[in-house]
Amino acid sequence: MQDFESLKRSIDSTRDLESVVRTMKTLAAVSIRQYEQAVDSLTDFSETVELGLKMVLWDSPLESRLRGLKADGATGIIIFGSDQGMCGQFNEQIGSHAWEHFSNDSDKGKYLAWMTIGSRISNKLLDLGANIDFTFSLPGSATGIAPLVIDILASIDHWRREKSLDRIYISYNRRVSASTYKPHMLQLLPIDPACIFHHKKRKWSSQTLPMFTMNRSVLLSRLIRQYLFVSLFRACAESLAGENASRIASMQAAERNIKERLVNLQSEYNQQRQTSITEELLDVVTGFEALKDS
Repeated sequence: MQDFESLKRSIDSTRDLESVVRTMKTLAAVSIRQYEQAVDSLTDFSETVELGLKMVLWDSPLESRLRGLKADGATGIIIFGSDQGMCGQFNEQIGSHAWEHFSNDSDKGKYLAWMTIGSRISNKLLDLGANIDFTFSLPGSATGIAPLVIDILASIDHWRREKSLDRIYISYNRRVSASTYKPHMLQLLPIDPACIFHHKKRKWSSQTLPMFTMNRSVLLSRLIRQYLFVSLFRACAESLAGENASRIASMQAAERNIKERLVNLQSEYNQQRQTSITEELLDVVTGFEALKDS
């Protein structure tokens, strides 16, 4: 049992820790909002890129090139995790989900190549036995996502040539509610026409078909690069929002534990304080009785 002064120090330290946890929970909520705004800002641009791809592929045999896959080709996985801790099972869940999904599926290729975004997810995959080719650090705010995506795109070009990749997937945690998330998988390359090109049975949104004057292959290449940029940007922003959702859940659990700890410490403090007061009163009464008898 702790003495009286030790209990007072423990209570003060626990209250300080409670204040820190509350602050971290608030900061995580603010971060979620900025990453949500970053995703929302892509809406119009993403729609424009998709319309451009539909326009180029409308009456073009180039659509078939987007479907070409080799049955025994290598598979690259870009997985988003976290650089910071105190986010619960965020990295463990997405790491295990991606590893089990691709390792147990022979159709995804005979060889797996990994690119990790976040040092902590790298550690998780290394523990599972993955060979990581590229590792990037996550930005501290939404303004750093675009430069990160540009670096990732540059590495993808080199990665595809070096590893002879035929498929590339993105794996990340997507936020579901204020404090929950779930793993999400997206095929990045080759682009699935179903994601951007509704079949020709669907009519164009206007009464006339669009026209363009650029070389079709050049325009398609540039639109695809913008499509990849949007896909990676959205995955990074949603993963960061999911990370902070996990952090909120962890802070809420910590806050509950701290409150329970405070209740127990305060109860023990009150008990010892009452015991101390009782002992002092007994000493006074005993002294009075001794003086009275003398």
